[in-house]
Amino acid sequence: MSSRTNLLDLDAEAMTVWCAARGEKAFRATQLLQWIHRAGLSDFAAMTTLARSLREQLERDAEVRELPPRSDHTSSDGTRKWLLDVGQGNAVETVFIPETSRGTLCISTQAGCAVNCRFCSTGKQGFGRNLTTGEIIGQLWLANRRLGAVAARGVENGERAISNVVLMGMGEPLLNYQPVLSALRLMLDDNAYGLSRRRVTLSTSGVVPMMDRLRDDCPVALAVSLHASNDALRDELVPLNRKYPLRTLLAACNRYLDRAPRDFITFEHVMLDGINDSDAHARELVALVRDTPCKFNLIPFNAFPGAGLQGSPRTRIRAFGDVLLQAGIVTTIRKTRGDDIDAACGQLAGTVRDRTGLAARSARIVPLVAASATVSA
Repeated sequence: MSSRTNLLDLDAEAMTVWCAARGEKAFRATQLLQWIHRAGLSDFAAMTTLARSLREQLERDAEVRELPPRSDHTSSDGTRKWLLDVGQGNAVETVFIPETSRGTLCISTQAGCAVNCRFCSTGKQGFGRNLTTGEIIGQLWLANRRLGAVAARGVENGERAISNVVLMGMGEPLLNYQPVLSALRLMLDDNAYGLSRRRVTLSTSGVVPMMDRLRDDCPVALAVSLHASNDALRDELVPLNRKYPLRTLLAACNRYLDRAPRDFITFEHVMLDGINDSDAHARELVALVRDTPCKFNLIPFNAFPGAGLQGSPRTRIRAFGDVLLQAGIVTTIRKTRGDDIDAACGQLAGTVRDRTGLAARSARIVPLVAASATVSA
């Protein structure tokens, strides 16, 4: 590992401190942010507004460290996925989803994941380590460069293809809080990426204390991986529920809304055949979220080897959604993108080690069926 400072690790405050330690004024930190993030440069010699002496010092003491791609695949629908090497056998995946009116980048925050949701292939590999700020924001930096999204017209006129960022890739963002917070601040900083809080979405499985911290520190749009309408079922699908059950989680969602950039929480619900997809489950969800302004995003389950689960038929997904819609809840069905390159929701795992032995236990479906049977018809 290089002894030089990776400037991708530094948000505006940290960059100012770093410059001050070298006798440089605060405006130099602003210039560096603009060159690195808005112009997408890593070559200090090309940062022509910086004093020559500073550029020489940067060459000695600093670097902009790009994550080495192991692979780069583009789907038939235009979705693009990078598998990025973060060292020690760990890799993370980043996915760009182009649409007519926007371009969304899905970013990972951990190598692997410790939450171990039953329907997510990332959990099968276990937890590797937290990513640094530079490795998180570095995914956005790399994607902008690889997509040709930064115009070669200098800092002031950069044009970007990425209009939205979602922290919905590998890992639980709120279990890697400080690096994620610094990365969020860079995404929102007008001298870096200048994204609106409404266009940056953090998805969490429900780490309640950190939801409260995020509300106070840097509230962005929030998506909560709900996936179940009662605690018994959610305990099996999302094990974190055993620590922060639904009543506690919904209270945290309502507190978050006090400062959120949107006036609703997005609840994500992966549709599992015969597990959480009945009309009775939908009615139970309606009762559960009665006091929480929200919308639902129904996610078709994307199969992966050893999952032991099946996705709900499209007709069942639509019927489930109709129950929510009839109750006045805005409900959408997520369009599957990039499944031919394993870039769809729940498929991100990469060519990494299975640290958990979970594959040998993946057929553990009986508790799920038993839990779902507790919902009355």
